[in-house]
Amino acid sequence: MEHLNLDDSIKISKNILIISHLNPDGDTLGSMVALRDLIYNQYKKKSEMMIMSKIPKMYEFLEGLKDAKHISQYDKSMVYDMVILVDIAALDRICDAQIFYEKAKIKVSIDHHKTNNYDANIRFVKSEASSTGEVLYEIAQNHGWKFDEKIAEALYAAILTDTGGFRFDNTSALTLKIASKLVSLGAKPQWIYKNCYEMKSKNFVMFQAYCLNKAEFAENDKIAYITVYKKDIEKFASENDLTEGLVEKLRSMDSTEVAFLLKEIDNKMFKVSMRSKNIDVSEVTSAFNGGGHKFAAGCVLKYSADDCIKKLLNEIRKQDL
Repeated sequence: MEHLNLDDSIKISKNILIISHLNPDGDTLGSMVALRDLIYNQYKKKSEMMIMSKIPKMYEFLEGLKDAKHISQYDKSMVYDMVILVDIAALDRICDAQIFYEKAKIKVSIDHHKTNNYDANIRFVKSEASSTGEVLYEIAQNHGWKFDEKIAEALYAAILTDTGGFRFDNTSALTLKIASKLVSLGAKPQWIYKNCYEMKSKNFVMFQAYCLNKAEFAENDKIAYITVYKKDIEKFASENDLTEGLVEKLRSMDSTEVAFLLKEIDNKMFKVSMRSKNIDVSEVTSAFNGGGHKFAAGCVLKYSADDCIKKLLNEIRKQDL
């Protein structure tokens, strides 16, 4: 695939589409909004923003997200000059939107997952970065793009959430330096933190308590896991994703080395979110065509819940617990 220059490519593109991943988090959403505004500020070109699933309420404070459209609102015969994927570890994370990426004249990937290996004309993939927000900040700086308060806010939210409030091991000196620069550009740490972490509904808190009460353990409590079925979510009558942060709570126990969450998507289909303290769980999920980071990875399994658990436990046991 031909490698191209980002600046020149944006200049010649008449229509641009930015795509975030399924079950969006703060990094993919913050990066998408920031990139849309950066392109407009610098080139006076409007970009469209596509989402695969409902935006979690906690991120609605990012004003630009009101302009994002669900994939169902798009004409799949449309061909874009440029399609940019933000925070997309693998193409299956954009589901049916792959057709827009495949048909695009110019394909761009901005990401920080070490398992990112799909083709693109322009690739900014930095696995040592804390987040896609951090990668995007450096792109903008290197290209001399103009920042404003809303861009700083979106990038700060992206970095904040993917570092777990600057608690995870992916938080580097550079990460904190960039966060400081974003604050000087207008990002308000207390306000962004409050929206991302202190605006949970009663339903959210009670659902997580219900799930934690169902936690199971293996290997002398070194492995902790929870299975969440559709009926569990229906019991709490919510369309929002109530599982965010649940697997991190399992990992926080002193006995836990590996934690995973099985979330039912459909009959005999589960989304797996896996976390660890020392083990490279991307090695585990890659056995099931998944990916991610050393201590945070995921995949999708098409088996019964019991079979999913057996396969995951067997793969985890191959690691040095």
